[in-house]
Formats: sequence, C-alpha cells, structure tokens
Amino acid sequence: MTARVLRRAEEKGAMEIVVLVKQVPDTTEVRLDPRTGNLIREGVESIMNPDDRHALEAAARLKESSGGRVTVLSMGPSQAIDVITEAVGICADRGVLLCDKAFAGADTWSTSTTLGKAVSKLGDIDLVLCGRQAIDGDTAQIGPQVAEYLGIAHISCVTGIEAVKRRSITVSRRTEDGFERVKSALPVLLTVMKEINEPRYPAIASLLAACAEKAPIEVWNAADLGVQVGDVGLEGSLTQVIRTFAPKSKRQTEMIEGDTSSVVEGLLSRLREKKLI
Repeated sequence: MTARVLRRAEEKGAMEIVVLVKQVPDTTEVRLDPRTGNLIREGVESIMNPDDRHALEAAARLKESSGGRVTVLSMGPSQAIDVITEAVGICADRGVLLCDKAFAGADTWSTSTTLGKAVSKLGDIDLVLCGRQAIDGDTAQIGPQVAEYLGIAHISCVTGIEAVKRRSITVSRRTEDGFERVKSALPVLLTVMKEINEPRYPAIASLLAACAEKAPIEVWNAADLGVQVGDVGLEGSLTQVIRTFAPKSKRQTEMIEGDTSSVVEGLLSRLREKKLI
C-alpha cells in the first residue's frame, strides 16, 4: 500500500486524510450502576471524544494550508452519526459511520480490526489522525493497533506538526523525558495530544449543510466491509471486561490546634510520619 499511496501523492499533490473519531459519554456526568457495574448512559449527554476533536482540528489546518480531502470515520450505534455531522460541519469532506449489531461489544483488538478494514476500503490514504485515547476507556490502544493492521508506521503523543511534504511528515511528540522531533515517510498514523491545537467550533452554515439529507455521510455494515461476524464485535474480541467498579475512597480529617508555631510543628511532624517530606 505504501508505494501506491506515494505515487498517488506525487501525482495529485493533495493529501488524503482520515480522522478516526468516537462518540463518548460526557465523563463529567457518568455514573456507574452499583449493581451491574455498567455505565449509566440514559440521560447522559454524548460528545465527540476530546482528543479526537484535536485530531480533527489538525486535519482542518492541514487542509487549509496544503489542500487535500478529509474523511471522518467512526464506529458506533446510529446516534454516533451526530459526531460525524459535527465533523462535516468543521472540515470533513466525507463521513462514514460503521454501524452494525455485529460490531457491538468489541474490545480494542476487534475495534481496530473493524476500523482498519474501513480505512483499507477507503483506498489510498496519506495520513490517519486520531486522539491519543478515549475518555471512556483510556486504553490508548486503538491508534497503534489500527496502524499495525494497516501495516504503516505510527507516531504517538504528537504535540505539533512541523512540516509536511509529499513523501514525509515531521512532528514533535511528548515523551516521559521531554519532547522529541520525528520524521516519517507517508503513509503514517498519528495519535495527537490536546497540546497540539485549540479546536474550532463548527461554522453554522456548514453545520446546517451537514445536517441536510444530501450530507456526504455513509453508513457501512459488516457486509460492506466484507468481514465475518466471528471476526468483529464481541465474538472477535480477544479480551472481555469482567467487572467495572468505582474505587472506594475514604478521607480522614485531623485538626491541629494551637498557636501558629505549634500548628506548623504539628503539621510537619505528621508529614514526616507519613514520609511525605
């Protein structure tokens, strides 16, 4: 695939960009069912995953500076079309929702397989962008696994895109020890951090156009991807979540009384006992 993509990029000069987005529950409102341990989604607003919003903004800026075409891809239930509509209202030229009961219950492996199949079906791609992780799972596995499925390089924790050429891209990324600059041949997958940019809001005119019946949004099912039911969704998952629970927290308060000097000495003594200083 790499050679074919590079030839196309040289001939056309415009980038083909895919942005992976996910609809997630707003975690500021998420609660767990104490009996089942499952997320209570009823009455909870769904939003575009915050990190994915930064990936979409990165695509918008690349499109503005270098031209090209942006396709937004998401997997989820029918209501996930809302985040694709929002993406079309921002910069996307095309949106694809992967929606099928067969996709339900997927772990990261199965999800990456489905997304990878869809990206392959889209054809020649120069760049795949996605957020570093989703706030409802925090695994940070989807991006790298999609890259592995596609057989292309990936760069994680990207904080800036410094240069884009026909054959390569140069980015900065955050590491445990600081930052580093990385240059990669195209095609490549980038997972981005929130530091990369400040996302824009959809333009009203673009959003209204995206909500129209003629909006360039397609819905693909398992048959459209040519996948077997046993390879996706719950059946195709290598892992399963046995139980989800909220950790119990307990706070203890101790009041230290006296004049300023004795209070300070008492506080320092407690901190030393706890090996905090």
